Amino acid sequence: MSDVTIRIPTPLRGFVGGRDQVAVPGATVREALSALTAGQATFQDRLFTAEGDLRRFVNVYLGREDVRRLGGLDAPLPAGATLTVMVALAGG
Repeated sequence: MSDVTIRIPTPLRGFVGGRDQVAVPGATVREALSALTAGQATFQDRLFTAEGDLRRFVNVYLGREDVRRLGGLDAPLPAGATLTVMVALAGG
């Protein structure tokens, strides 16, 4: 299993020590995001529903492709993959 780079949006960087990207192990999107949020229940709640799906307002991209179109959380990751997490923000 190779490391995956995950790019972190500004609103979530507090969960990863302020870093804009993190390297984690993972063969699938689910494994990589689980490694990213391991031991951080609040972080997990920001990304996942109680059923373990990505929340509606969380988008994850492998390159330029939304992982939902590639098989969702079970999409395989090639060696050296980069995932980008994006979250929708509400405001007014």
